Amino acid sequence: MYIEKRKSRDTIKYYLVHSYREKDKIEKIRKYLGSNLSKKKLEEAKRNAEEKINQILEEISTKIFLFSLTKKQVEALNKLSDKINIVHLSEGEWRNFTKDFVYNTNAIEGSTITEEEVPEILHKKRAENEEETETKGVALAVNYIRKTKEDLTLNLLLKLHKFCFKGSKPFAGKFRKVNVVIRNSFGQIINAGVPKEELKDYLNDFIEWYKEKKDKFKPLTLAAILHNQFEHIHPFQDGNGRVGRLLLNFILIRNKYPPINIMLEDRIEYYQMLQKYSKNDDLKSTLKFLIKQYKKTLKEVITKKKK
Repeated sequence: MYIEKRKSRDTIKYYLVHSYREKDKIEKIRKYLGSNLSKKKLEEAKRNAEEKINQILEEISTKIFLFSLTKKQVEALNKLSDKINIVHLSEGEWRNFTKDFVYNTNAIEGSTITEEEVPEILHKKRAENEEETETKGVALAVNYIRKTKEDLTLNLLLKLHKFCFKGSKPFAGKFRKVNVVIRNSFGQIINAGVPKEELKDYLNDFIEWYKEKKDKFKPLTLAAILHNQFEHIHPFQDGNGRVGRLLLNFILIRNKYPPINIMLEDRIEYYQMLQKYSKNDDLKSTLKFLIKQYKKTLKEVITKKKK
């Protein structure tokens, strides 16, 4: 904010001005302070104007971790959420969703368990290897987010990780103490999690942001933001993709929205979507991708029901 002076004959008018960017345009908020003010009166008027400008900024700008969205941008993102057709799944449809989700979310991370093998593994009393353990673990996590009454906390994230990897990874249910780099199948770096020294601060900010801002967004928008920021932070040594996709659905289910299954066949587009968020703060691409995935999810669940 800065003070702007306008001279007219023997009069000097003072204004407090704040500039901000909305899309590709620079906008200004200007508050009149008075004319021919003494230094003391100018400071007093400036303080009062700052409070009023800050109130306006609170209404037009919402902080999204390291960037901000204007009120119009938030409204546009929330409007995209309306493209989700709210359908509540039956018990049978939930079983179908769980099998599909378990297969796809593990396969995205390299599991060799086939789609046909998943139902058989889920009916086994005991897993026979690491991949079967994680198959059963993800199914337990899906059941948990569907039924739990607890809200989003760091403890919930640890709990979901432990569900997925207890018995397969020694660091199940623990935040990482090492730095991580995420590469694609060509060896190219697609993301580097936040430095281990900053992880605690990022995670605390993550939960605080959720508590303060969750009511500003429709469920799909909120789920998209939290999923993308979680993946950007990458708080676990391994398993961030699976926990992030569970988190996405936790937010949706908690807000009476249907779950979304991200398909293995669309994983390249999924990775591109995450990169657009990390590099360009692009949330619109995420919402469009999730809407497309939801339509596929619903079609898959209903088709299996008919069979």
